Amino acid sequence: MRLFKFFLISVAILGALIFLLSLAFPSTALLERSGAIEAPADKVYTYLTDLKTWKNWNPWHPEFSLKPGVSVNYGPVTAGEGASYTWAVPGSNEPGRVRITEVVPGKSVTYIMIHPDMKHITAHFDLKPTADGQGTAILWRFEAHVGMAPWWKLRGFMMDRMFGSTMEDGLNHLKSLAEAP
Repeated sequence: MRLFKFFLISVAILGALIFLLSLAFPSTALLERSGAIEAPADKVYTYLTDLKTWKNWNPWHPEFSLKPGVSVNYGPVTAGEGASYTWAVPGSNEPGRVRITEVVPGKSVTYIMIHPDMKHITAHFDLKPTADGQGTAILWRFEAHVGMAPWWKLRGFMMDRMFGSTMEDGLNHLKSLAEAP
């Protein structure tokens, strides 16, 4: 009985320490990657605002990896502000969703991505001319409000390690696509 009490007290203390440590982590997770594309901003912007082109460069688009049985249902608008698509998420009754919420022609695109197993992500693409004026500098940024739960804060803290290389791959695919003649 004494050993059992010691075990319960130890678990309670450890849980309290983990919670207190998690308070030091931010409640918003950020992930950013940038690059330069040797193509005009208008050409790059077209790939960012047309959701039907995302399957060619965006690793998070359900059709990018050509998984069998994955289908995307596009909304009535597929390019520009209000464009959207949904896809079935295995093991969930709720679909995943993407919707472009704001566009500034040739300069920026903002969208939200909702996945039933994750926190909602607001993502931004910012475009500007490169220093030499020959190409486009691009910044891709994810923001997710992870709240106060320690497990979500830890996942937010690890977001760069978990998803950073995938984001870089997406920018590299976009670069290849936009630089093609």
